[in-house]
Amino acid sequence: MFVERLWKSVKYEEVYLRAYESVSETRAGLGAYFEFYNGRRPHSSLGRMTPDQSYFNLLPAPVAA
Repeated sequence: MFVERLWKSVKYEEVYLRAYESVSETRAGLGAYFEFYNGRRPHSSLGRMTPDQSYFNLLPAPVAA
């Protein structure tokens, strides 16, 4: 279900709004979109955190050996 929502967002918020003229332009556009999606766009299902905040804040701190 998550992947379906993700691809719906990608299609409607990025792909359908752009007229990419090359593969490299498409890659750059999608790269920028995913940086926005993961790093700056808050998600209600994550308590208004971004996916990056949610993921990196939940990682355990490294333990010195």
